[in-house]
Amino acid sequence: MPTELFHRDGHRCLMFTDLCDGAGDAVQANQFLIVDDGTGALIDPGGNMAYGELYLAMTQHFPPSALTALIASHADPDIIASLDRWTTATQAKIYISTVWERFIPHFCKPGKTTGRVVGIPDAGLRIRVGRHDLIALPAHFLHAEGNFQFYDPVSRILFSGDLGVSMMPGKQASKPVTSLAPLLPAMEGFHRRYMVSNKVLRLWADMVSTLKIDMIVPQHGAPLAGPAVAEFIAWARGLQCGIDLMGPSHYAVPA
Repeated sequence: MPTELFHRDGHRCLMFTDLCDGAGDAVQANQFLIVDDGTGALIDPGGNMAYGELYLAMTQHFPPSALTALIASHADPDIIASLDRWTTATQAKIYISTVWERFIPHFCKPGKTTGRVVGIPDAGLRIRVGRHDLIALPAHFLHAEGNFQFYDPVSRILFSGDLGVSMMPGKQASKPVTSLAPLLPAMEGFHRRYMVSNKVLRLWADMVSTLKIDMIVPQHGAPLAGPAVAEFIAWARGLQCGIDLMGPSHYAVPA
């Protein structure tokens, strides 16, 4: 069953957290459905192991064939490896960074993405979903070279991709967390390795601090809500990570 993150005046945000549970050693991953006025968009629809369960679960809330947008924060397999099947099941446009625009056809049979890919420029884009715009926010190098987060001004949810990730089982990930401290043991190691530098985190923090955010929802782990939103932004602003931590010992020829 999905977690309903928001539902008001015909605008709805659903999160699916446990579709990969029990799939061996695969990382837990979240998928997101936004529905507005009879129109639907999937954010980070996931890999092949999530496709069947996601398709069936969606039918209880929205007809998959009516999707108009498949939206990817970046091009990792857990984000969009199921693209071949979604391009068969829907006529939706595919939104992804221009950096990855020519790479995603490799997930599909020849010709299936022709005329359907909308490259998101580095500066971002507004993507119409029903009556409102979903805003693609630049999040480059957090962690991918061409990377976007997606802000929904109606629900005030920031779908943050791999920033804000905490590593946990899917059923646990369905419960929003209002205090950051309990999540840090499941969060810190990932961010130190997968985020590129503190400089980029500070630029991100300055940008999102201008927005009204009620919830930060990552692609792995639990949503951050209430006080945890500001706590996470402050924590990220001060985090040393990625190339900040690299030195000669990390680039030595193996003995």
